[in-house]
Amino acid sequence: MAFLKNIHDNALPDKDLVDLFKSSGDLEVLAILFQRYMDLLYGVCLKYLKEPETAKDAVMQVFEELVQKLPKHQVDNFKSWLYTLAKNYCLMQLRTPKNLKTTEFNPDSMQSGEETHLNGVMLKEENLQKMERCLETLSAEQKVSVELFYLQNKCYKEIADITGLDWNKVRSYIQNGRRNLKICMEKTEEVDKLIKIKS
Repeated sequence: MAFLKNIHDNALPDKDLVDLFKSSGDLEVLAILFQRYMDLLYGVCLKYLKEPETAKDAVMQVFEELVQKLPKHQVDNFKSWLYTLAKNYCLMQLRTPKNLKTTEFNPDSMQSGEETHLNGVMLKEENLQKMERCLETLSAEQKVSVELFYLQNKCYKEIADITGLDWNKVRSYIQNGRRNLKICMEKTEEVDKLIKIKS
C-alpha cells in the first residue's frame, strides 16, 4: 500500500500495541498496528466500494474512526474487530443517499419473469412501510435502541454511549423492542389480509 508512508513495524503482539495505545494515546503506536492490516482493510473496502481510489479514502477514514473508537472498546482480537469496523464503515457509505444509484426504467425490456421480481420489490417496500409504522408504536427508548442497533449497526456499548442508557437497559430495550415490532408487524399483516378478503 504505497499511498501511506511505510511505518517501521515492531515485534510486539497486537494486544500489547492496543494496550500501549490506550494508555499513551500515541498515534505512532496505532499506526504500527494499522500498518499490519492495511492490505486486509484495503481488500475489504475494495470489495464493498468497488473503486480503488474510494477504497483508499475509506482506509484512511477507518484509521480516523479507529483513533476515536479503539479507546472506548474492549478489544480481544484486534484483527477481527478492525475487519468489522471497516465492513460497517463501508456499508454505511453505501447507504448514504449520494451512493444510491438509480437506473432508468425501460418497460420494453421487461420480461414476464421480471414481474415476479418487481412484485418482490413492492412487497419489500410494503414491509418497510409497515415496519416504519410499527416503530412508531414502540416506547422512545425501544425505538431509538432498535434503530441504532438494526439500522445503523451500532453495538450495545455504542448505543449506551450515544443514549446515556445503561448497557443492560440497552439490551433489554432491543430485545423487547424487537419482540413488540414482530407482534405489531404480524397484527398489521392479519389486518391487511382481512381487508383484502372483504374487498
